[in-house]
Amino acid sequence: MIAGGVNRADDLFLHLGFTALQALSLTGRSRPFATDADGLVPAEGAALVALRRLEDAERDGERVLGVIRAVGLSNDGRQNGFLAPAASGQSRAMAQAFSQCGLEPADISFVDCHATGTARGDVTEIESLAASYGRTSLRLGALKRLVGHAITASGAASLISLLTGFERGL
Repeated sequence: MIAGGVNRADDLFLHLGFTALQALSLTGRSRPFATDADGLVPAEGAALVALRRLEDAERDGERVLGVIRAVGLSNDGRQNGFLAPAASGQSRAMAQAFSQCGLEPADISFVDCHATGTARGDVTEIESLAASYGRTSLRLGALKRLVGHAITASGAASLISLLTGFERGL
């Protein structure tokens, strides 16, 4: 199966929408988790990955870059407002993924974050990571720091970045 996303939304639409949500960076610089971060920077792009059942890929001798063992989903819009994250929802999503795959937070050494560069979103993400992992030795990644927020292509782009890191032994 091919999975991914494409984002080429109208710039005016994106800028008006994110400005109305007070999420657009005034400086035009993407700085997730930085103390001087002032919002997100929209980006356009496409990211696609090929997904196969592990047993089929191994049977056919294909190179496996990673295995998706679980998925945790969160939509927090009802708690803090439209598109505003809530740490409780994010923590529930991580707990759901852990229960599906049989891993514990101590088994994880790296998390690729959503990390938009918005004050509210980044603080909420750090709070949910602290609640879910309870330690400070966790390494964090934030692709949006390099490419901006590709909206509907962000998840697949982050997955590709993560798999590239695996391949390079990071």
